[in-house]
Amino acid sequence: MNVRRSAATLAASAVLCVGAAPVALADVATPSPAPVIPSGLFGKNDPSFDGVWRQSFALLAQHTVGEKPAQAAVDWLVGQQCADGSFAAFRADPAKACDASAFIDSNATSVAVQALAALGGHAETVKKTVGWLKSVQNDDGGWSNNPGGAMDGGSDANSTALVIRALEAAGEKPAEVKSKSGKSPYESLLGFQLGCSAEPAADRGAFAFQPAGGKLPASADATAAVVLAGLGTGPVVTPSPTDTPAAPLTCPATAGDPVAAAQGGAGYLAQALKKDGHLTALTPGADQSTADNGNTADAVIALAAAGHKQSAAGALEWLKGNSAEWSKGNPAGLATLILAAHATGTDPKAFGGTDLVAALNATGPAPQSASAKASEQPAEKKEKDSGGGNVWWMILAGAAAGMGIGIVLSGRRKKNQL
Repeated sequence: MNVRRSAATLAASAVLCVGAAPVALADVATPSPAPVIPSGLFGKNDPSFDGVWRQSFALLAQHTVGEKPAQAAVDWLVGQQCADGSFAAFRADPAKACDASAFIDSNATSVAVQALAALGGHAETVKKTVGWLKSVQNDDGGWSNNPGGAMDGGSDANSTALVIRALEAAGEKPAEVKSKSGKSPYESLLGFQLGCSAEPAADRGAFAFQPAGGKLPASADATAAVVLAGLGTGPVVTPSPTDTPAAPLTCPATAGDPVAAAQGGAGYLAQALKKDGHLTALTPGADQSTADNGNTADAVIALAAAGHKQSAAGALEWLKGNSAEWSKGNPAGLATLILAAHATGTDPKAFGGTDLVAALNATGPAPQSASAKASEQPAEKKEKDSGGGNVWWMILAGAAAGMGIGIVLSGRRKKNQL
C-alpha cells in the first residue's frame, strides 16, 4: 500500500472540516503560508499528510540498498513518536504533546516500526509502538487507519495488513496477537477476501478495502498489501530462487490459511495487470483510465514475494518506462520503485535510465555512507598524489672549500585541498 489511502483520508477530513465552518470561507482567498520542511525530512512537498510515511519508506529503501541513512533523518523519524507510542501522520512541532487534534495514523505508525526495526538500535521505540498497536486492536482482530479518531471507520484490509507486517518486523507472532474477544489479525484480514462465489470470476481472490453496500469491492491496493502480510513479509523482498506463473484462487478455498489466501490475491493481481500492463487509479472520482504507478509498483513487489516474478515482468518494464515524472522529487515513490527493483533482482541504479538511489538521496539528507565517501575522496587523492605528485624538487647542500658556506635550496609544489 502507498500513501494515497492515508493522504486521501486526511484530505477528505480537511474538506469536511472546511464545509462545517462557513465562517472561515472569507479567508479562502488568503494564501496559506508555505510549509516549513524540517531539515531531516525527505521531500519538499507539504508533509502534513505523509511526513512519517515517506520518511519511513525512504529510510527503508536506503537501508535495503546498503546505504546508511543520515542520523538527522533517523532522529527526525524517532522524534515524531507520540508519548503513547503511536505516530501521527506528521508533527510540525515534536516538542508539543500529541493531542486530540493530531491525526494518529496506524499506517504511518506501522511503516515507522518496519523502518526502525530494519535499521536496528531502536528497540525501546519499537517496543513502545507495538504496545500501542496492540492496545488499539479492534474486537474483530483488525485495525483502522485512525484508531479512536474522527476518521475511524472500523477495521480495513490495508491497515490490518500493515500492522501485521509491523508486528512481524518487531519479532512478534501476529497470529498470537488476539483482541479482547479472542480474534486474531488474520481472522479479520481473511474476511475481506472475495471468495470462490464472487462475480465477476476475475475478482475471485482479490481483497476489498472494506465492505461497501453489503458487498466486497475488489481493490488492487488492498490486495497488494494483504499478499505481503499473508506471506509473512514486508516490502523488502529477497528475489525468489524459483519462479512460477501466478494462478487464480484455488477453489474450494482453504479456510483460514493466510498463505493460500495471499497466493489467491497474487493471482488476481497478475490477471489485473494483463490488460494494460499496469493498474489504474482507484481514487473516487478519478479517471479510471489513469495509470497508477504506486499501486503497480506495490503489485510487482507482491508478485515477486509470492514467487511470480515472470507474472510481474510486464508491469516492471512498464514502470521503467513510465515512472520518471511520477517519482520525480517523490521520496515514497522513489523508495517503492527501489523496493520493486530489489524484489525482482533489478538494478535500482539503472532503472529505465534512472539512478533511483541517487534520485532518492537527493530528496533528503545525504546518507552517511555517501557523506563519508565525499569526505574521504580528497584525502585518498592527496595520499595518491603524495607518492608521485607532491615532490621535493631538490635539496642541494654543499660546503664551499675554504669558504665554509652551506647552500641549501629547497622547493615544494603546493596543492589545493578540497
